[in-house]
Amino acid sequence: MANSGFASSFWSTDYAGGLGVLFQKLQQGVQENQQILTIARLRADAEDSYGNSLANITPATDRVSGGFQRDEGASVRKAYEGVRTEMEAAAQSHRKIASNIRELVVNPFGRWAEQHAIRVQNSQDDLQARIKLHDRQAEAVRKFRSQYYNKCRLVEDLEEEDKLAFQDPQSEVNQSPKVRVPTIKMSEPDDDDEVFEIGDESYSKDQMKKILTHALESLKLQEVKVPILGTYQNCSTGADITEYIQKHMAATSVSYAERIGQDLISAGFLRLVGNVGNTFANSSRMSYQWKPKVFQLTGVPEKKQGLARSSTVMSQDSFTVDSPVNPVQEYLSGWNPLNNQYPNESPSEKLRREAREADERYKQAVKKLDSLRCNLEEAMIDHLKFMERCELDRLKAIKAVILDFSGAVSNVIPSLQSTVDKMMLFQETIQPLGDVRYLLENYRTGPYVPRVTTYENYYNTVDEQTFGVDLEARARSDRKRVPIIVTTILTFLDNHYPDLEGDEARRGIWLVDVPLAQTHNLRNAINTGKSFNHEILEKYDIPIVASVLKLYLLELPASDSLVSSHVYEIVKTIYSTTATETSEETRISVIQSTLGQLRLANIATLDAISTHFTRLIELTSADEAYVTALANTLAPCILRPRVESSLTMNERYSYRLIRDLFAHKDAIFGELKRASTLTHSASGAQRPRAISTDESNRRANYEERNRAIAARSPRAVSPGPSARNGSHRRDRSQTRFPVNTNTSSPTERRSTAGTRNSLEVPGSETSTPIDGANGAPEEPQAPATPPSTRVLPFGRKHAGSLARSNRDSTSSLKIEESADSPAPAPTHRGVQLEDKPMDD
Repeated sequence: MANSGFASSFWSTDYAGGLGVLFQKLQQGVQENQQILTIARLRADAEDSYGNSLANITPATDRVSGGFQRDEGASVRKAYEGVRTEMEAAAQSHRKIASNIRELVVNPFGRWAEQHAIRVQNSQDDLQARIKLHDRQAEAVRKFRSQYYNKCRLVEDLEEEDKLAFQDPQSEVNQSPKVRVPTIKMSEPDDDDEVFEIGDESYSKDQMKKILTHALESLKLQEVKVPILGTYQNCSTGADITEYIQKHMAATSVSYAERIGQDLISAGFLRLVGNVGNTFANSSRMSYQWKPKVFQLTGVPEKKQGLARSSTVMSQDSFTVDSPVNPVQEYLSGWNPLNNQYPNESPSEKLRREAREADERYKQAVKKLDSLRCNLEEAMIDHLKFMERCELDRLKAIKAVILDFSGAVSNVIPSLQSTVDKMMLFQETIQPLGDVRYLLENYRTGPYVPRVTTYENYYNTVDEQTFGVDLEARARSDRKRVPIIVTTILTFLDNHYPDLEGDEARRGIWLVDVPLAQTHNLRNAINTGKSFNHEILEKYDIPIVASVLKLYLLELPASDSLVSSHVYEIVKTIYSTTATETSEETRISVIQSTLGQLRLANIATLDAISTHFTRLIELTSADEAYVTALANTLAPCILRPRVESSLTMNERYSYRLIRDLFAHKDAIFGELKRASTLTHSASGAQRPRAISTDESNRRANYEERNRAIAARSPRAVSPGPSARNGSHRRDRSQTRFPVNTNTSSPTERRSTAGTRNSLEVPGSETSTPIDGANGAPEEPQAPATPPSTRVLPFGRKHAGSLARSNRDSTSSLKIEESADSPAPAPTHRGVQLEDKPMDD
């Protein structure tokens, strides 16, 4: 995830927008190659033509009889012959120039340009196909979500009807006037959005129309006479249909073609005639009739059976004109005593079963969409990096072509030295890196910010996913101030920093460009909505673990980055106006007030991450260059604008905010904690909650209103104290932040003021917390041996300059919960992270 380059500069919400801009510029480069080739080719033709014209001068003079042929030793004849010789030499020179241009420029650069155009086109086609597949799955997710929500509403309505069905009609509830409750109903999916699952592919209605129209035009339609039942029109044999599927629908085997034919029967396009059942087979003896649904969809006229003479037994007029099957056959074909998979199922049980099935389909569709999105992003990064190399090679190739072009001319005709000098000057002015930088600065569409489509449970549970879920919802589900994934990764990194060889390796794990495929591999392992232990992380290199934390912050919802996008304009105003007008103390105060508007989970998580990085910077003695690179890397993870534009891409407000958090962390978060403590100590009341806009509590609210109507009496009474007052009261000693930061005493500082290594924490910092950490500290485990398949060679140091006894005694960060807490437990290696469960 580098901060510059194609891989981090051509992203957009729909993926296609940024790629369209990039490939438009790359196709422009392909046309530029053709222009270079045209110049070289035409110059070679012109030199060849000019050389041939010079060579034709001597034969023309020889055709003149007499003249210099009669003068054997005259000086005039010698001069004449010298002019002829120079013209012949000039002709050879110009032919040599044409040959050199073709050999050095036209032929090799022409082959390279053709291969470059193929590479660009292949990348564009591959990414477009992946984007179409992703968009098709996203549409399917929206369809399954609509079906799932509608089923849940039907189940709720049925439960309400069952609850009110047998109540006493004289009760006050039934006598009270009915209040119409406004409901929100999602529109049913349009028929035009119908998707047909045929084989392993999904086809839209328009695509299916084209396929069926071509099939009706290509296949042989015939009549099939069946004894007793009658004559069937518009029939084709199973062998003909199988042959068509293999030829036109890319069926690689007969079994796969038969499966496609079975799907056509299931979709209502075909039916078996003359046999029992409805199975498709590759047989010339089995015939299948195209149903009227096919002709209605394609618009092809249907050949119907005409009126025939009345038979001796019964009249064929009783048959329907649209179908040759009589009512007896319709009844027999529909009679299947084993067809009902759920016998003795009540309507309510059927609705609940359908709701569960719709939920499962929707859940699986979301998982498939997430997998497709990850694969798409991995492919995009690989292609973008490859295209960057190709574009840089193209510019270097043009630079070399111009040099070869000038050499082809200068090596033959020294008199064209001035022209050659200008051409050399032109090729010297070409700067491939500068041109790539110009392309990025003027045509980039946005940084890498993945958009996750999450599974939205109807009852607002978030137990299925970790990534892409709202930060506060994730923290509430974990019952922690900070999501467990953040504290687990930070604890793991703190425990393994001493295992790395040197401070440079410890600092470098946050700047390594980890392949996205490896990051996604770890993401899929922990994206379960549940807590996980360090054993999973031990299987991966440390830079991959750090990269997955950055990916988690990037995949937070667009409106809920770690510092919410709602305050982006406020942060922009702070750094736009306070640069010259106010002091640093005023700016820090305004930043503190702005961060105080965030939700509690966001503040606690931001404090934990800031504490981790400030300790890393201090203990590894990081220089200004590293702090700048680290802030640039973390900027999109911490604060992003709501809508990315050409203006916001060049803004540096997120970077400046992170620099202030690094430099003034204690002042900013210490003031936030003190303000939170005073607020809760003074009020003691429960924190107001935002009004929910979802319908997950619709039934509870409806029941509560009915109880209120039932309890209403003719005489107004004074309302008693609410039973809910104080239900969420906190103890006066408890603050918004479950962790208090208390500095150690001067005695403690003096006792630990001895020598310390890069990762040894001085005594004044032993009580600095990472606020909002999860759970009780775990016993440190020995690092696992890295697998042989690891790509990033960050070795872990198990014994070195940092003794384990020193780490146990000095690098443990304890978190005190209150002044009256019991004596601290024995310290552990690394950073101990603690967090209180949420009260609300």
